[in-house]
Amino acid sequence: MPSRVLPYPLFDADNHLYETEESLTRYLPKEYAGAIQYVQVRGRTKIAIRGQISEYIPNPTFEVVARPGAMEEYFKIGNPDGKSKREIFGEPMRAVPAFREPAPRLALMDELGIQRTLMFPTLASLIEERMRDDPELIMAVVHALNQWLDEVWSFNYKGRIYTTPVISLCIVERAIEELNWAAERGARAILVRPAPVPGFRGPRSFAQPEFDPFWKRCVELGVLVAMHSSDSGYARYSQDWEGGRNEMLPFVTNTFRMMAEWRPVTDAVASWVCHGALFRHPELKVSVIENGSAWLVPLLNQLESVYKKAPEGFPADPAQEVRNRIHISPFWEEDLAELSSIVGVERVLFGSDYPHPEGLADPVRYVDELATLNENDQAKIMGGNLARLIAA
Repeated sequence: MPSRVLPYPLFDADNHLYETEESLTRYLPKEYAGAIQYVQVRGRTKIAIRGQISEYIPNPTFEVVARPGAMEEYFKIGNPDGKSKREIFGEPMRAVPAFREPAPRLALMDELGIQRTLMFPTLASLIEERMRDDPELIMAVVHALNQWLDEVWSFNYKGRIYTTPVISLCIVERAIEELNWAAERGARAILVRPAPVPGFRGPRSFAQPEFDPFWKRCVELGVLVAMHSSDSGYARYSQDWEGGRNEMLPFVTNTFRMMAEWRPVTDAVASWVCHGALFRHPELKVSVIENGSAWLVPLLNQLESVYKKAPEGFPADPAQEVRNRIHISPFWEEDLAELSSIVGVERVLFGSDYPHPEGLADPVRYVDELATLNENDQAKIMGGNLARLIAA
């Protein structure tokens, strides 16, 4: 039984599955065999991309994982004792079938009181950055993963679990093909990395006009574009200050990199308006997931300043366009009422990040942070807004 029963249905904007080792390789074409391998390092399984071992996800098998909500206290009150991440995570657990398969996950959702959810992959977050010099490989691995997701989870499981296929835009025509393929199989939302798009001639913004055919097709299909937190490659810029060539390690304390934690989403949202795609596609549905909302007010202030000085650079007020168009799933520990007053309650989405340690062990308790809002507004945030966006 759920911890409580609310008088409206819950639609969680941020749930995760844990992939198996074959998720990236089962359908990978033979010419790319060996591009992704699992190797043993001092008795532990690691993932190697083109022969380079990655520590970005310390245990890529997900056989043992941190407990859901293990970091709740850390995010609510901080870390006054200076504990290590390992101490904060506490005792791990073995992954249960509900983290790996849709049928047991549906039963767990019933126990948690969640009627519907977007379901994001976890391992997928490392793909593009570690292959950014090889667009062909990116497209092959992304499609292999999506085939696995469709086979194991499906993109629409019983109208309750909407698994998000990963879309890389590095080859636009093939990105459209991938989008069409996923939509034909029931996809209602897609995962796009908040980062410059790799390409044969180098990276560029996803909001440049060359990507307009893709966004136009998203509008035609009615899919929700979910810019979910990922490895956006910003470790390269930190390396210019720190030296070395270390990849992003999300579970290792690095105070300098924490200072720029929201730079990728800030730049991504700024690009939507500064490069014009949000204006050119007024019906496109865009959401920002698992990036919190701390970046929003500084970005709006900066956009207002730029617009004041260079209005000729925009079709209309860019800050207002962000307020009107970008749907945000804030972290539960943030001021959700304040966010609602800035962008409107219709653009705030409940997301628990379950079963990740950064999220909530009891997703329903997210509503406790909405206590100052009336029940109608709570119902919108806890599910009504996302239901509207996902509707066919």
